[in-house]
Amino acid sequence: VIMDETTCMVDIARFFLNFSTKESCGKCTPCREGTKRMYEILDRITKGKGKAEDLDTLENLALTIKATSLCGLGQFAPSPILATLKYFRHEFEAHIFDHKCPAHACSALLSYTIDAEKCKGCGMCAKNCPATCITGEKKKPYVIKEEDCIKCG
Repeated sequence: VIMDETTCMVDIARFFLNFSTKESCGKCTPCREGTKRMYEILDRITKGKGKAEDLDTLENLALTIKATSLCGLGQFAPSPILATLKYFRHEFEAHIFDHKCPAHACSALLSYTIDAEKCKGCGMCAKNCPATCITGEKKKPYVIKEEDCIKCG
């Protein structure tokens, strides 16, 4: 796996937890339920709906799952989450407090704008917008109605 500044570590943690949740045999409660709860929290954070207490909750869940799971999967699954919290906490905080993804990878946290100085007012963007959220007049800068934008890119 190759990662660089365009890789969101919060999303990587979410992806890994999604995999772990699906691979859990379900025999022990900490692994079965704990990984699901951790995934739900990470999913919420990547959608810009994280809360300040989520960081402590994730850490406490991870430590509990690691200590009480019966299988290797349950004992290992929290490790990448604990590592990302330790080394990339600033990314989690940016998602939760600033509603921004530093890697610009989490689509729910992206914001699109039209550069008024570069816009020629041709209307091509409005014609191609599937959400019809771009409006304007010919030969004047167009604008994106952010609340209607589906962030298609």
